[in-house]
Amino acid sequence: MPELLDVRHLVKHFPVRRGLLGRRNAKVHAVDDVSFSLAENETLGLVGESGCGKSTTGFSILRLIEPTGGEVRFQGQNILMLDPEPLRRLRRKMQIVFQDPFGSLNPRLTVERIVEEPLLNHEALSAAARRVRVKETLEMVGLLPEHLTRFPHEFSGGQRQRICVARALVLRPKLVVGDEPVSALDVSVRAQVLNLLVELQRRLNLSYLFISHDLAVIRYVSHRVGVMYLGQIVELADVKAIYARPLHPYTRALLSAVPVPDPRRSRQRILIKGDVPSPIDPPPGCRFHPRCPEVMPVCLEQAPLTRAAELNHLVRCHLYDRHDVWNSPFPASTSDALNPSTQGGSA
Repeated sequence: MPELLDVRHLVKHFPVRRGLLGRRNAKVHAVDDVSFSLAENETLGLVGESGCGKSTTGFSILRLIEPTGGEVRFQGQNILMLDPEPLRRLRRKMQIVFQDPFGSLNPRLTVERIVEEPLLNHEALSAAARRVRVKETLEMVGLLPEHLTRFPHEFSGGQRQRICVARALVLRPKLVVGDEPVSALDVSVRAQVLNLLVELQRRLNLSYLFISHDLAVIRYVSHRVGVMYLGQIVELADVKAIYARPLHPYTRALLSAVPVPDPRRSRQRILIKGDVPSPIDPPPGCRFHPRCPEVMPVCLEQAPLTRAAELNHLVRCHLYDRHDVWNSPFPASTSDALNPSTQGGSA
């Protein structure tokens, strides 16, 4: 499949300023050496604990926040090197759906104005043509023409998120970043919105970077899954491989916490000791070693490389040091993986 997005060694550090003069004497390692690729009409799910860098990765890719280093190539073009005007023209192909449908909509604008705003910024259309596009997009996400003149406070949470989806899709983008787009919704409404996103992907040939902490949601919508821990992707593979045979101890612990919907079956829970280390001062060696049930002496001293433990199954763990390092054309302190696009999952 054609490659749409290629992220190589992405880094984002936030300075920490202390003292009366606000001097910078530390930094938060929010994203450290993250690499992956995304094909057309594919969904890559990013999953992990809160604070692991999932949302920062998505915002950095879109340059909603400026990355510290790395490359982000969209259709072969490094968007981190673009000047403001070329970047503005490219933004119509890359959109985002935020987590909070209540806070991401302007309460003073009608639905028509909200969905129309991207067209005003990026397309030279007449007022009549904009209105037609807005109506078509609202119908596409399951809203009615009479909703055009209403304000956000007149809708339920699920309807507001549909408005957010319509605003993202009105420009007909190629890539949509979903920053936990269903986490604020009730379970029944969540299923409806997920089904809508899957259907829209088929109709519009969309690619999704889907960020969530919910393993069930990630399994339903994703073709491939990247598991993040403390700013790094520790495992990346086809969704079926991740859920059938997780390799990294952190991934196995996450999946062991998922309830089994069968009272006759039981699952042995893998308990992770301790708390997540501070991203201001990550532990040396493997970042997971203070909590890992399979820690070895080498984990305390040497950061693991990303290795191809199986076909198209990449893992950053010393348990797989006997396997080959995935070749990367870009040098880095931690040789991360540039992942081939594979098709799988249920989306």
